[in-house]
Amino acid sequence: MMLPPVQERAELIEVVRITDPGRQLGAADLTGDEVAIWEADRARDALTLIGSLPDSELHRCFIPGWGIRAHGATDLLFRIAFCFQCHAARLWGPGVPTDMAGTHSFDPDSPPARELLRRFRDA
Repeated sequence: MMLPPVQERAELIEVVRITDPGRQLGAADLTGDEVAIWEADRARDALTLIGSLPDSELHRCFIPGWGIRAHGATDLLFRIAFCFQCHAARLWGPGVPTDMAGTHSFDPDSPPARELLRRFRDA
């Protein structure tokens, strides 16, 4: 999965357990329960893992259960909501170029996706 260039400025990631998945398709914010804060190396490792997610064929449901908010030193950079059932991740936020914003596919059965889901659940 391609990440926006501002990912290099990310210093902190909020892990969000999405509580209203139906709202996430067009919402301006990522809503849910913040279950963890990943900083420094842990945040960079998570972004490397997300960046390594292979593409897949999109399905239709988009009922995301997990998401992240990536922050730089002073501001929010981007958000991603992940649906592990329909192979989709919605990427948006102030640091996301227009041509990158929107829904991207990923293979939820790939080793990087399974590891990401494990980290979400462990949070």
